[in-house]
Amino acid sequence: MTVAPGAPGTLVLAGTPIGDIADAPPRLAEELAAADVVAAEDTRRLRRLTQALGVTPKGRVVSYFEGNEAARTPELVDELLGGARVLLVTDAGMPSVSDPGFRLVAAAVERDVRVTAVPGPSAVLTALALSGLPVDRFCFEGFLPRKAGERLSRLRDVADERRTLVYFEAPHRLDDTLAAMAEVFGDGRRAAVCRELTKTYEEIRRGPLGELAQWAAEGVRGEITVVVEGAPERPAEPLDAAELVRRVRVREEAGERRKEAIAAVAAEAGLPKREVFDAVVAAKHAEGGARASRSRKERPAGS
Repeated sequence: MTVAPGAPGTLVLAGTPIGDIADAPPRLAEELAAADVVAAEDTRRLRRLTQALGVTPKGRVVSYFEGNEAARTPELVDELLGGARVLLVTDAGMPSVSDPGFRLVAAAVERDVRVTAVPGPSAVLTALALSGLPVDRFCFEGFLPRKAGERLSRLRDVADERRTLVYFEAPHRLDDTLAAMAEVFGDGRRAAVCRELTKTYEEIRRGPLGELAQWAAEGVRGEITVVVEGAPERPAEPLDAAELVRRVRVREEAGERRKEAIAAVAAEAGLPKREVFDAVVAAKHAEGGARASRSRKERPAGS
């Protein structure tokens, strides 16, 4: 591409395969060969990618990852302002989506540098499509915090979100994350764990959050994307504790076991099972205390 003298260059965000190298878009090889500068999250993985594609970058290759992103961004902006075509690639998927890139894009836009993209595979959209959950409206939540308290707080922020939720997670934290989701969203909420997408050992595990948490407790490996069903529509008027207890009792009197009755009422009300369970336990304790009080009043004097 010919650039007019003195005109800024172009920043190209290039999507890379999330697993199967055959998914690489044809333009990726062209851009890798033509770029003046290739900024890569991991230069070793870039080398394996270019070898697989049979292409040799003509331009300078530099690293661009979380640790040097702040320092290297001004350097790359200077290259762009000097007319260079800078190609940004990350280890998998689209740059800046839970990967390095946003800082550079923002800086380029601020200096009126053209930014374009080579579309490529997306773990978010692939997992969403394979999940079997509603796809008409969704939101991407990225990685949850590592600390348990912060993770629960973030999940509570979206407990009432009606759209399908998509998360990335590390395999060694998956069991804790699914358990936290079951606690906040309810262990009956549907979800899908998508593991090693497009790779040899791809696996899509679908089911209620409670069951998926038990499965993950045995240990899971690989790159993980979690898709969670959005919150059910709540009744126009929230049900109070007394009404929750009444509905559980109606089901118990009809022959359901308490556990199943609580789960059914929680699903109807759009509440976590723990909330309904707590209401039932509180009502039982209150009734026990009332009976004890009546018994003391009815006891004959001196007995």
